[in-house]
Amino acid sequence: MKVTKTNLNGVLILEPTIFGDHRGWFMETYSDKNFLKYGMDLRFVQDNQSFSAEKGTLRGLHYQLNPKAQTKLVRCTKGAIFDVAVDIRKGSPLFGKWFGIELSEENKKQLLIPKGFAHAFMTLADNVEVQYKVDEIYSPENDRGIIWNDPDIGIEWPIDIGPVLSEKDEKAPLLRDTENNFIFGE
Repeated sequence: MKVTKTNLNGVLILEPTIFGDHRGWFMETYSDKNFLKYGMDLRFVQDNQSFSAEKGTLRGLHYQLNPKAQTKLVRCTKGAIFDVAVDIRKGSPLFGKWFGIELSEENKKQLLIPKGFAHAFMTLADNVEVQYKVDEIYSPENDRGIIWNDPDIGIEWPIDIGPVLSEKDEKAPLLRDTENNFIFGE
C-alpha cells in the first residue's frame, strides 16, 4: 500500500498494491496491520455503499458532531467520483480549505478522511457505486451538513451540470452558520 499525504493534515490518499495475472487482479483494500504500520490506529464499525444513477449527483458536504464523529475510508468501486474533504476544525490554520481527488474503479485509490472534516463527492459518470468504512455508527441526531457551493470554501467541482442533490443537501447551511464542535488540536 502506498500512502500519500495531502494539503490537509490527516487526509491521506491510499493506493493498494494490485496483484494481477491472466485471471484478473486482487488487492487488499484494508488491513489493520498495514494501517497500524502507517500510524493509523482505527477500528471500523460500519461499511456503507451508495449507488448514484446520474452523472453530476452530489452527496454532501456531510459530517457528524462529536462524540459521534466519523473517520471515513472512501473508495469508488464502479464508475468515478470527485471526492472532497473540507477542514472544519475551529482554530485550524486550514479551516475551510478543501482537498479533492478523483477516485475510480480504474485507479482504485482510496481517501482517508479523519474526524473534523466534512465529506462530499460528485459522480463523474452514470451508475456509480461508492463504498466506505466508518469508525462510528450513523447517528441521525449528530448528522450535519454544509452547502456544497459555499463561497467561503470555494470547491472547484469538475462538472458544470446539475448537480443532482437531495432535499437535505439543497437546504444545508453555510460553514459559518452550521453547528460544529470540532476544535483544532483536540
